[in-house]
Amino acid sequence: MATYRGRFAPSPTGPLHAGSLVAALASWLDARAHGGIWLVRMEDVDTPRCVPGMGAHILWQLAACGLVSDEPVVQQSSRGALYQASLDQLIAQGNAYPCGCSRRDIEAALQAAGVTRERHHAAVYPGTCRPERGGLQGKPPRAWRFAIEPHRALVHWSDTRLGPQTQNVATEVGDFILRRADGLWAYQLAVVVDDADQGITHIVRGEDLADNTPRQLLLQRALGQPEPYYRHTPLVLGDNGEKLSKQNGAQPFDADHPLAALQQAAQALGLPPAPGSGVSEALRHWVSAWSA
Repeated sequence: MATYRGRFAPSPTGPLHAGSLVAALASWLDARAHGGIWLVRMEDVDTPRCVPGMGAHILWQLAACGLVSDEPVVQQSSRGALYQASLDQLIAQGNAYPCGCSRRDIEAALQAAGVTRERHHAAVYPGTCRPERGGLQGKPPRAWRFAIEPHRALVHWSDTRLGPQTQNVATEVGDFILRRADGLWAYQLAVVVDDADQGITHIVRGEDLADNTPRQLLLQRALGQPEPYYRHTPLVLGDNGEKLSKQNGAQPFDADHPLAALQQAAQALGLPPAPGSGVSEALRHWVSAWSA
């Protein structure tokens, strides 16, 4: 097997909170337990949502906890040429097509077909602009979508924590966006291209991202990329029972008291309390516990 290469990939839209630290610590511990490389990548592809200077602040938060990238930090915003090359490959293969539908168009098409959408669930794209259905039909192109082949839509994979997983991407997601109508690159394409380019072999991240995995596997297979191992960590929930997130106002963890913050993160991962009073000693203790 190739040398273990893992990564933590935060978005600089706000400071890291307790839930973010759980994912960062888990990915770092998994890399160290395997004697591997741990990278930090700033997923700043959604530039309008990014906060100036937040990337540096996140790196300071991580460093306070002893979590430092083994290689220079990569910024997604500087990698557009790589994403374009992969989109061009998908287009040439017939795996991507232009879409002229607005959100209103999609909702109207679903309503006309009698399809109801569950609350808080994204609309499943009905395939209006697929080439075999007439393509754009005079509409200006707004975005690029991945064309899911029916015989490949049912994706099976194994998560090293959650076990065997299955999703029918065609019926649960539909043809998903690769490049948005505003010209920005979609997360699914960017993360797959970056992971392959950086040689990532193991992805450890929050459980809220588990349902992204089948879309990323479809892209990896279409682009001829190796498939990493996946492990999705437990979520940290707020007092309202919902997962902590920047969107719902989760507060930053206290990087001025990193050991206390790390102890809480380790507890969420089911690790024992670390003896001693130093961050380095605690991290060594948890690497041993993670390896056990």
